[in-house]
Amino acid sequence: MARRRKIRSSISVPITLGAVTVLLSVALLVGWSFLLGQKIERSADIAGDVWLLVLGALSFVLIIVVLVLFVISLARGIIEVRKQDTFIDSVTHELKSPLASLQLCLETLGREGLDGADREHLREMMLDDVDRLRAFIDDVLEANRLSYARPGMLNLSDVPLAELAEDCAESVRVRHRLEPQEVLIDVAPNLVVSTDRAALEIVVNNLIDNAAKYSGRPARVEVIARREADDRVLIEVRDNGIGIDRKDLKRVFHRFYRVEDQEVRRRRGTGLGLFVVWALVKQLGGKVEALSDGRGRGTTMRVELPMAHAVGAA
Repeated sequence: MARRRKIRSSISVPITLGAVTVLLSVALLVGWSFLLGQKIERSADIAGDVWLLVLGALSFVLIIVVLVLFVISLARGIIEVRKQDTFIDSVTHELKSPLASLQLCLETLGREGLDGADREHLREMMLDDVDRLRAFIDDVLEANRLSYARPGMLNLSDVPLAELAEDCAESVRVRHRLEPQEVLIDVAPNLVVSTDRAALEIVVNNLIDNAAKYSGRPARVEVIARREADDRVLIEVRDNGIGIDRKDLKRVFHRFYRVEDQEVRRRRGTGLGLFVVWALVKQLGGKVEALSDGRGRGTTMRVELPMAHAVGAA
């Protein structure tokens, strides 16, 4: 809450100064036009004065437009800086937590008298922490790469969608220690998509991981894919988790954005996962949207891929 007040305060200063400057410019324009109009009434060279009035008015309009654009640009810059500050805070937390856990496990392994079961438990904890760090670093690197990527850079191949979805689901089950029935796959075995497998795998994996992360236990995550009547491939990842407010449904795909909610803040995250999903789906020529009836009512992430990339039957 304090961070939000600070952001609003930072934005309000340039907006207020810009608004005051615009009002002063308008007042000056009106006053100047009035005085020049009075002069025109008493002047013999009316044509010259009229052109002077027109050019002056156009100059003032140009100044006002530049001021408004400057204020908008400045406000956007401040918001971006604040988002990056939030990202740095998240990165610090994401790095410190697993590193502290790894250090504790290593110190514990150095003690004498540990039996095999305890050592195996510590080994599993360390593998989990390493996997968490790897996933985090992958998201950061992918988000940075996508910021400079050009559209159309695809490595197309035929991808069995059911196989890819099951591989992603199994990875998420292991990461979040879920039972097999907590992530269900409903994809026709013969549905094949001609697309970039690496990109689509990141998309599906991130969506399933998000659905599991923001669900209670036991979770219920469903991955559904089908070919639509217009030959577009539709992939949906549904969950029964904490849901999303209507005002945040589009914002969740912005880079560094995280919903201002305690339930969200309790889960680790950097605000990059869904940005990566959005950017990759865009590169694949498709679109992604979030659907939710509100807090506590679950979320559906819907991905549509274009007909040109669909080659299998439904």
